[in-house]
Amino acid sequence: MASFNKVILMGNLTRDPELRVTQQGMSICKFAVAVSRQAKMADGTMKEETAFIDIDAFGKQGEVIGKYFTKGRPILLEGRLRLDQWENQSGEKRSKLGVVLENFQFVGTRADAEEGGAALSQNVAESHQEPVDRLVEDLSQNKEIKNKPVYTNVQLDEDVPF
Repeated sequence: MASFNKVILMGNLTRDPELRVTQQGMSICKFAVAVSRQAKMADGTMKEETAFIDIDAFGKQGEVIGKYFTKGRPILLEGRLRLDQWENQSGEKRSKLGVVLENFQFVGTRADAEEGGAALSQNVAESHQEPVDRLVEDLSQNKEIKNKPVYTNVQLDEDVPF
């Protein structure tokens, strides 16, 4: 039987990311995100439900999150669920459901993103947005092309066969 494991979340970091590097040089960033929704109760009142989800990010994505994100910052992320199981010191079996990050985007105003030194809507899996932004800025100084449209949110696809 086929299965599908995909999670898409948008929320705010509940703490500053913790970035570590293994002895083999792999970056691991751990952080948590709070996601909320409004639920209507049986008596008609609205109640806010909040879930706190632990996220693990690896490699370049983990490094970028560790560098540019702080507690309270919004993030849009995509990942997969992972069940961690272990025994505590008293021998009790424990488990925790978390998310392994596969992709993310900065969320918020451009000013918020620039405070962290990153471009808004940067797709870190294919992090080409900053060089494109610099190129657009350089080209906008050229008087011949100043009145032509400039596309600033260009996504480059590494899988293009040419």
